[in-house]
Amino acid sequence: MEKRILFVVTSHDKKGSTGQPTGYYLAEVAHPWEVLHDAGYEIDFVSPQGGKAPVDGFNLDDPINKKFWNNATYHQKITHTMKPSAIDPSKYDAIFYAGGHGAMWDFADNTELAGIAGRIYEAGGIVSAVCHGPAGLVNIRLSNGQYLVGGKKINAFTNEEEAAVKLDKVVPFLLETTLIARGAIFEKSGLWQQHVVTDQRVVTGQNPASAKAVGEAMLAALQRINK
Repeated sequence: MEKRILFVVTSHDKKGSTGQPTGYYLAEVAHPWEVLHDAGYEIDFVSPQGGKAPVDGFNLDDPINKKFWNNATYHQKITHTMKPSAIDPSKYDAIFYAGGHGAMWDFADNTELAGIAGRIYEAGGIVSAVCHGPAGLVNIRLSNGQYLVGGKKINAFTNEEEAAVKLDKVVPFLLETTLIARGAIFEKSGLWQQHVVTDQRVVTGQNPASAKAVGEAMLAALQRINK
């Protein structure tokens, strides 16, 4: 059976009432993509609205970003993302929520995506996210009614990092605060430091600096379950 991973990217393109553009953060897609694609995984893309996903952090001086953006197959996929209704969770070994501030507006309350992630997890797969991507994890409930993140070590973009970029009063909620309220055991390092944690097939990373390491931790977790 073909090895497949589902990447989730935001459809939201504005930072609240500021009017500033946002979207998914390119390096948070490209860096995990390179690790997992090179390991033989086919990556599919879904977004809340489907279609062309807005992009932020568009830096093609980063060679991995450039490699992803110039890959014709994946450029087609990221500019023609699938809608959640088109996804068959049974086809995927893992789901990964990429960051970018847009995720704060359209990940948490998307029940279709939460259902897809819950089914992948309960079938023995991996659920992963980086930076603002864990917004997609806050409302995932398992079939026993418990929150996915409850009792698990989790990290994400921290309250201090949100304040440092002066968006703590702009985002609709604070990730760290909300994850703790859901029962997560929140771990973090200092501002902009790499931090990745794996707990019971949930892999999370703190910020853009953690993106590649999240991909590597996902790969290690996938190798453990596929032995």
